[in-house]
Amino acid sequence: RYLLEQDFPGMRIGPEPTTDSFIAVMYGDSEGSVPGNALVVDPKKPFRKLSRFGNAFLNRFMCSQLPNQVLKSISIIDSPGILSGEKQRISRGYDFCQVLQWFAERVDRIILLFDAHKLDISDEFSEAIKSFRGQDDKIRVVLNKADQVDTQQLMRVYGALMWSLGKVINTPEVLRVYIGSFWAHPLRNTDNRRLFEAEAQDLFKDIQSLPQKAAVRKLNDLIKRARLAKVHAYIISYLKKEMPSVFGKENKKKELISRLPEIYTQLQREYHISAGDFPEVKKMQELLETCDFTKFHSLKPKLIEAVDNMLANKIASLMSLITQEESNMPTEMVHGGAFDGTMAGPFGHGYGEGAKEGADEDEWVVAKDKPAYDEIFYTLSPINGKISGISAKKEMVTSKLPNSVLGKIWKLADCDGDGMLDDEEFALAKHLIKIKLDGYELPGTLPSHLVPPSHRKPLQAAE
Repeated sequence: RYLLEQDFPGMRIGPEPTTDSFIAVMYGDSEGSVPGNALVVDPKKPFRKLSRFGNAFLNRFMCSQLPNQVLKSISIIDSPGILSGEKQRISRGYDFCQVLQWFAERVDRIILLFDAHKLDISDEFSEAIKSFRGQDDKIRVVLNKADQVDTQQLMRVYGALMWSLGKVINTPEVLRVYIGSFWAHPLRNTDNRRLFEAEAQDLFKDIQSLPQKAAVRKLNDLIKRARLAKVHAYIISYLKKEMPSVFGKENKKKELISRLPEIYTQLQREYHISAGDFPEVKKMQELLETCDFTKFHSLKPKLIEAVDNMLANKIASLMSLITQEESNMPTEMVHGGAFDGTMAGPFGHGYGEGAKEGADEDEWVVAKDKPAYDEIFYTLSPINGKISGISAKKEMVTSKLPNSVLGKIWKLADCDGDGMLDDEEFALAKHLIKIKLDGYELPGTLPSHLVPPSHRKPLQAAE
């Protein structure tokens, strides 16, 4: 709702987990909704494979279509709210985690939403996060309603959230958590306004870059699937080879299923396959119980060779083609909704701050502090109105900034490049030092509004 800046069919927002369905929010010429059963038979939509989850799921699945510009670039899957306790798990009627896993394999970004007041990760939420295993690079975490607590509480809330996530997501890396208040109402607590703005900008940039990288991600998925298919072929052909031709098939099948971890180790050594490419043992054992091993195919070395050739040669040329195409095409970004307001006018990130301060003012921004800078300047014994590099260095190193930074400041401040600073150039150098000490980045080249008045080129007379 925050990203689209308009309501969509089937939307319900409340403090409790209100959404009881999976809603695919997609672009359409007119506003409307399509129920799940009709959706999975539509050849134009990518949901046909969801029919295997049955009616219990399809009755809780729908597509909301609306003519919103944001949805021209991205589609959003809104999942049901997750409750703690046993009731929610029993009453669903379909395998919630399996559905999440199906979506997780196909989406570009997974956003986990947490509330600053309810940080506990329930059993079901924990199971849901575990179903995203293998998709860790897609996960981002949003800590919402952060304006409802003060700075001290927010710090504790953030720490508690990271601790809870660390127990569920078994990776040594820390997940990226975006802190903010993602709704269009006034902030209750404005102490952390700047933090919320910076975090929202980062999240928007992350979402906006998705269409641009879509082709590379599809290629990445293709490589992943090719590797898995190859391993699958080795496992299936091994099971086929071990089966007796006439008697004792059932007993041999049971023995092979129980020996699956050993078979994995054997194949790993024989074909030099990484352990991470094998499917989960328990899940594979469950699936094999219902299979007839005699109907499995033998290994076809030519097909394996073709896959290896594709991974070794074809993918590299495909990758360079994609890179070439991306450089020739205009940058694709998400537009509309909340994305259009992010950089508008004076509310763009960093506007009026750091080196951008005074950009839209007639007076030179350094002038207000120049009297104080002049006092220091005249203690450095200027000759003919200028101080040497040695004298300037003595004063500039008192800022305790590293030489690499001070060197850049010198380069920006010495407008005429004569190796000396006049009073205006010295004031500019002090202003740039102040910008850096306040935590802002220095500009690559000196912006026109920071050029000292005496060094500005006179305006050419209009022809």
